[in-house]
Amino acid sequence: MKTEYRIFGIVAGFLLFATILYAAWTNWQSGGIEWVGSVALLLSFLLCLMLGGFFWFVARRIDLRPEDRPDAEISDGAGEVGFFSPGSYWPFGLALSATTAGLGLVLWQLWLVGLGMVAVVFASCGLLFEYYSGTRRTAEH
Repeated sequence: MKTEYRIFGIVAGFLLFATILYAAWTNWQSGGIEWVGSVALLLSFLLCLMLGGFFWFVARRIDLRPEDRPDAEISDGAGEVGFFSPGSYWPFGLALSATTAGLGLVLWQLWLVGLGMVAVVFASCGLLFEYYSGTRRTAEH
C-alpha cells in the first residue's frame, strides 16, 4: 500500500498545482475565474487526496507486501491471487444496465433511470451469486 499512497499523493499534488495555475490563468486571460474547470480540478484533487489518505491509513496497519519491499524477489509474490470467473456474462449485463441508468440521467428520463437502477441491482446479484446457484453451483457451497 506504500506505493499506492505515494502515487496518489503525487497525483494530488499535481492536481492542486494545476487547479491554482488554471484558476490564475483563466482569471488573467478573461478577467474572471472559469469555475467549471477549476471546480473539476479541485474535486479531482480532493478525490486523489482521499484515496491517498485511505491507502496511507491502511499501509500503516498491514505488513509490508512484496511490492513495497525493495529487497523482495519475484517469487515472494507467488501464490494464489484469487478466483476469477473464466466466462461470465454478468459483467456485460452490469455495464449495460449502468449505461441505461446513465443514459436516463443524461436524457432526464426518470423512468429510464429507475429501470437502469433495478437492472443494476439484478445484475449485481447475478454476478455475486453466480457460483451459488444454477448450473455453475459448486460442491462446497
